[in-house]
Amino acid sequence: MNETVISVQNLTKDYGNSRGVFDVSLDIKKGEVFGYLGTNGSGKTTTIRHMMGFLKPNSGKVEVNGINPWKNAPEVMKSVSYIPGEIAFPDVKTGTDFFKNQAKFLGVKDFTYMNYLIDKLGLDPSANLKRMSKGMKQKTAIVAALMGDKEILIMDEPTTGLDPLMRETFLELVREEKNKGRTIFMSSHIFEEIEDVCDRVAIIGSGKIENVLSLSDLRHGTPRNYKIVFGGRAAAEKFASVMPEAAVGGNQATLSILASETDRMFKALSNLDVISIDESHENLEQYFMNIYREEEKKE
Repeated sequence: MNETVISVQNLTKDYGNSRGVFDVSLDIKKGEVFGYLGTNGSGKTTTIRHMMGFLKPNSGKVEVNGINPWKNAPEVMKSVSYIPGEIAFPDVKTGTDFFKNQAKFLGVKDFTYMNYLIDKLGLDPSANLKRMSKGMKQKTAIVAALMGDKEILIMDEPTTGLDPLMRETFLELVREEKNKGRTIFMSSHIFEEIEDVCDRVAIIGSGKIENVLSLSDLRHGTPRNYKIVFGGRAAAEKFASVMPEAAVGGNQATLSILASETDRMFKALSNLDVISIDESHENLEQYFMNIYREEEKKE
């Protein structure tokens, strides 16, 4: 996963009044699922519209497979499937009519995968396109994007309007696409779905990249917090004599250690009277909120 498929270098689009994106740099590698996390208005959609060639930057540049989208969007679209944040359908009557037009546009002649997507998402394509619920419209947009079976997926808040069960079904599709070796860029403001399927995530706030991190590092590199209840104070104190980072209060001990240290902890517990062990660690939402609190302090 060393080849860069999407490159964003010092991208700036200034709309005035501190709106836009400012000096944004990202590199998305071949075969990875890359999350783009931020609050509404933070710059996620603006970044994606530059990737699609819809906007011309004030400065900096974007390349998709080495191609400048602003200068050659049709060439970029040969390898990119796109789910927009704001869905607008053409003036056709049903979802089936729309899919027929989409198939012709994409050059799709085998409808096996399209039908699989329709069935997986529980979509009725014969329904009137204009009268569909928000969730049904979102499902239609997902099928229309994925049916092309392209190498790169760029998705702007793709689970908008989906209920929790259907959101999980969509994430299953993302995992299937990843297993095919697809490169996926997905913006969201939902922490759980980013943490569930992404390899890396960039956090954007007020148009600026706050941090880019590996989700694996977050899961395994951040401290894990343990609260251990023993059968008596003597066991708790004996544990602390082996694990000096532990704090003892009565028959309980608390400590914070890295995942690499857990074997040492459980070895220290092996011959002690342990009643219960509770574990917690910093998740993506907590990490995100800590970053935003630090930024607020700077202001």
